Amino acid sequence: MGRDFSFDDCGRAFTCLPVEEPGTPAEALVCNLDSLLGTMTHRLCVGSPPGVWVCSTDMLLTVPSTPGIGWDGFQGVRVIAVPGSQMYARSHGVYLTDEQGLVRDIVYKGKEAQIQQCAGPDGTVPLLSLFFDIVLCMARGMTEEDFVKGGGDASVRSARSVLWTALHAFPLSMACIPDASYDYMTTSASDHIRSLTLLPGSASHLRFCKTAHSHVDRPCLLEDGSSVTNCLLEGAVRLAAGSVIQHCHLQGPLEIGPGCLLSGLAVGSSPALQGCPLRDIVLQGHRVRLHDLPCRVFTLTGRLDDWQSPAKEATYLNVPWAEFFHRTGIREGDLWDAETPQRSRCLLSARLFPVLHACEALGLDDVLWLLAPAAVAGKRLARWRTAWRMSWQELLPCLDKAAELDARQALFFLQGQRKVRAVLLGRRDSSLLPLARSAVHEGYHEAVLGTLDEVASTAGDAGIAARALACIAEVLGCMARGEGGLRSGPAANREWALAFGRLESGDIAGGVRELAAERQKWMSRPALLVRAARHYEGAEQILVRQAVMSSCQFVTVEQADLPPLGHWVQVVCPARLDLSGGWSDTPPITYEHGGAVVDVAVLVDGCRPIGARVRRISEPELRLVSLGGTSRSEAVAELVCRELEHLQDYCQPHAPGALLKAAFICTQVVQFPSQKPLQAQLMESFGGGFEVHTWSKLPHGSGLGTSSILAGAVMASLYRAAGKAASTESLIHAVLHLEQRLTTGGGWQDQVGGLVPGIKIGRSKAQLPLRVEVEKIPVPDSFTQTLNNHLLLVYTGKTRLARNLLQDVVRNWYARLPSAVQNADALVSNAEECAQALRQGNLLLVGKCLDRYWQQKKCMAPGCEPLAVGRMMDALRPYVYGQCLAGAGGGGFLYVLTKVPQQKEALHQILAKTEGLGNFSIHSIAVDTSGFSVEVVGCDLKDGAHPREDMAV
Repeated sequence: MGRDFSFDDCGRAFTCLPVEEPGTPAEALVCNLDSLLGTMTHRLCVGSPPGVWVCSTDMLLTVPSTPGIGWDGFQGVRVIAVPGSQMYARSHGVYLTDEQGLVRDIVYKGKEAQIQQCAGPDGTVPLLSLFFDIVLCMARGMTEEDFVKGGGDASVRSARSVLWTALHAFPLSMACIPDASYDYMTTSASDHIRSLTLLPGSASHLRFCKTAHSHVDRPCLLEDGSSVTNCLLEGAVRLAAGSVIQHCHLQGPLEIGPGCLLSGLAVGSSPALQGCPLRDIVLQGHRVRLHDLPCRVFTLTGRLDDWQSPAKEATYLNVPWAEFFHRTGIREGDLWDAETPQRSRCLLSARLFPVLHACEALGLDDVLWLLAPAAVAGKRLARWRTAWRMSWQELLPCLDKAAELDARQALFFLQGQRKVRAVLLGRRDSSLLPLARSAVHEGYHEAVLGTLDEVASTAGDAGIAARALACIAEVLGCMARGEGGLRSGPAANREWALAFGRLESGDIAGGVRELAAERQKWMSRPALLVRAARHYEGAEQILVRQAVMSSCQFVTVEQADLPPLGHWVQVVCPARLDLSGGWSDTPPITYEHGGAVVDVAVLVDGCRPIGARVRRISEPELRLVSLGGTSRSEAVAELVCRELEHLQDYCQPHAPGALLKAAFICTQVVQFPSQKPLQAQLMESFGGGFEVHTWSKLPHGSGLGTSSILAGAVMASLYRAAGKAASTESLIHAVLHLEQRLTTGGGWQDQVGGLVPGIKIGRSKAQLPLRVEVEKIPVPDSFTQTLNNHLLLVYTGKTRLARNLLQDVVRNWYARLPSAVQNADALVSNAEECAQALRQGNLLLVGKCLDRYWQQKKCMAPGCEPLAVGRMMDALRPYVYGQCLAGAGGGGFLYVLTKVPQQKEALHQILAKTEGLGNFSIHSIAVDTSGFSVEVVGCDLKDGAHPREDMAV
């Protein structure tokens, strides 16, 4: 704990610093001991051999990141010194060394000539940072006789004799670190306040901040040069420059002038402080234990007061004692016994501070009156005199350090709960995961869970509530402490169905209450906690879907001619390449951060590879047919739906025909759920049913946006076959809606890429309702053909395994991991840079954007680069400006921008010689400047009268 300290009841080692460390796994206050351990571990000890390190905790130490200590060949004992002025050294110790850096002597409070001997070329001297009783015996210039005699009484001389025998043989060397410094934590309030309000030197690993681990309602009232640590300041609390508040819960209106230190004050102290003139004072609340009786005691001193100077020469509350006595009516006899010598009558021994009263409870007023003018002071004097009072010297042994640490911890998590509320309701990009870890570790998880429940149920915003539920899932995951199985998994236990149903119906508050009630049954062991976390993530996904479905208001459908019975409506679409910005379109990132994606509609080997066709049929049923790779291919899967019950698995992505079922529901061709049977609906509205065919030449997991583009094709053809028409903008938002109903949770870049022709950038703002705006990117003449000549598509032979990929990305985003937030910023800025490079026709810069984009994808979804793909990219790197796996990565297609045009055969030869690649293939791609087409064609496909093929025209 170190020696007693006047300004922190837990001592100098545990004095809290105004520091936040956002990169740490768990959120915690930073004390001087943490700082010293960090400095020693990551700076001083780097490269040192095994041994014992001894460090004083009475100082604030600053060391540059590379202190330059050489450890080669080191043996013995080494002291670490910092440079200081010769003036400062007169009150401290300095080392005298020889040319080899070995210590000859230690000069403590030496004369000017002695100190001058120790000076280096720059005039500074190496300051001693440890007491020299131990290290002095190892100094080369010290004799045993001089060392032992310097010990004072016999017991000390005996101890020094033992030290000499044990340690003198060890060589003592010194390392003086340029640019390092230490600030001794003195008993001066001015020094202490200055050390907490001045930024540490550039060499320090610490970064002081005005508010550290604190919630402040009105941060604009904190002047620059003030400091607030581990506090909850409610209302209007004004703090002047040069003042410090630590470990306080205060309610305004309060005004704290310059030169003040307030510590350990609870919210009940606020009324006493209102209207009280606070300037250049130190006001502290202490937890004291008198035998088994816990007490709260308040002390009040002046910033300029000296604790140990005799009262005749010193001040109290920054005025001479005589002036203080005159104003308050207090006499010397009230503070010191008659037999106390004058030289011992000082602030340290003055019985100023009331502890107990026979009749009344004591509070902050019982010391604040000492600041009052004479007219007010007279009314309080009698009460003060009848209270049992103690001096600071008498209070020190009674300080209850354990109770003080507990109180600081409770306040830390109380302000942490306010932080949770402020971060979520303010939509801030601050991570709450470190706080969640701390709360679980210290047993405050129930309080944090309660706050998250409150925010989720009262926010009135599906986006905020979803993030709050995600945070609850993180807390439950932390409580499992790495046990209980994988976080990603099913969330379909029937016990949670009631809560899920309330959320689905739009009753967020009711759903959150049901979730909290059910949660209590799943807290007993890690496996249950992990399953509960999964269900909270399932609940969060319900709210994300509701937030995204706000985009429905941008779907506009108009009436059109109903095609004749049996006539096919066919839509064929290009694939898409995402050149930059992907993942920023993914909910909730897209509406919480804002997204931007550069996409290109592309023909693959000269074809539009994705298509759908729909026709009305006389039978009141839905025929869902999946063809092979083209519109002429044989059916590979068929499904007939005649009852509404056949559609109820539309929200299960792996159920047969789920996408097509969802398309019928989202286009409102079929009303589901409904009391009216399916056949009745179809006959009443359309005079029969529908037959749908879909196809794609692209393999599963291609990364080219197949499923979303196919959804767009199905919806476009279905709208038209049902006598309706939707614009491209409406289709983009309609696909968003469909994928939320389907529960696949995709973003918007795929349908923008495949439904809007050519090269474009899609954008969404950080707001709800979610709206996607698309800007076509104009490129120089002939640049489109240049791209066609330089772009190639390489099938990696690896099926993309996206299992849990999206869930992991969303989880990291909701946790607001700094890396995820920074990467989201980088994705959007890279997309804008890529768009500009395309406008300029700068192939080299486009390639750089592609390479940067791939690094960003790997940051967003670690593990998305299989080993074989890495080998492939390494082999191609010398021949390309840039390359990237399409979509989320993990496999599928790699697209490359070659340095030389028409390189398909050359790249094939290169890859054929590369080991460990598997079955790859290379395909030509070209920008599709026409986009998808919607055609109403004939009705007979059996005799070769096919609709127009999917070849580009």
